[in-house]
Parts: sequence; structure tokens; C-alpha cells
Amino acid sequence: MSIAIAAVTREFAYNGMNLPDPGATFTPDQVRDLDTVQYPELTTAAVDGPEIKGTVMRYTFVRAAGAKGSHA
Repeated sequence: MSIAIAAVTREFAYNGMNLPDPGATFTPDQVRDLDTVQYPELTTAAVDGPEIKGTVMRYTFVRAAGAKGSHA
């Protein structure tokens, strides 16, 4: 029995879109922070995952539920 080593690819998803991985040196939280430039609503998003399928690790950014502002 031999052991094979395969490279793992990371994927990041938000709102049904795949977002680019800036590189393995970035943590999933850092990737989310970088993506807040284009998607400001990710500021309060949680990172869900990874979901592993084969050689792909998929992280999903999930927005926090709730209403904006405060109610008196």
C-alpha cells in the first residue's frame, strides 16, 4: 500500500459566488477581512467550514442574521 500526497485547494464562497483565494499564507478570517473591501457586509460574517470534498476545502462566509440599528 502506498501513500499519495495531494495538494489541497481552498475555496471561499459567499452568497452563491466563489471568491478568490489570495494565498495559503492567509487564514480564512484574513481572507474574509480582505473581501470586505468589495463586500462590506462581510465585516460581521462568520466563517463556516471547511467542508472537505476530495482535495478541496470549502469555506463559506455567512452573514450574521438580524436587523440593522437598535430599537428603543
